[in-house]
Amino acid sequence: RLQEFLKQEVNLELSTLPDFEERVIDFSEVEQLMNSINAIPAPCAPVINPQAPNAATGTSLRVCWGLFSDDTVEGYQLCYKPVSNERQSDEQAEHTLKVKETYCTITNLLPNTQYEFWVSALNASGISPPSERAVYVTAPSPPIIKSKKIRSCENAALVCWESGDINPVDSYTVEL
Repeated sequence: RLQEFLKQEVNLELSTLPDFEERVIDFSEVEQLMNSINAIPAPCAPVINPQAPNAATGTSLRVCWGLFSDDTVEGYQLCYKPVSNERQSDEQAEHTLKVKETYCTITNLLPNTQYEFWVSALNASGISPPSERAVYVTAPSPPIIKSKKIRSCENAALVCWESGDINPVDSYTVEL
């Protein structure tokens, strides 16, 4: 039966002609809208915050910044270097870190040292101008008590110490 069916001629012509109009759809406005959605501008410069209290140890600093616009940001580039009155040397080289958040804790720093920080924002369109520069200072290292020079009597004690810091320390607090 299948062979007989396949031998038959089948008429594929439609008895009525389709009544479709040829329409041209204009997608130019949609295309412009799609292009404008995909094109995000490069971000504006972030604003770096001044050093917060208790944001430093002898070897680390916590640096924070923010944006004052609704820019699309994928990450940040934080740069820093030690502040020096001398000319640029190998030790004074700039360091750059890639960061996702609006803060970063930098470690392995020198005690009682000033560091200059600046930050730029990044997205798919490019990098922002750098922020203003901010100076942060690490905490001084603890003083070293000279145990051989300690003297005491009934109503007094003499305690001597020395600072291991290169830069002068503003003050010391002695606790009993």
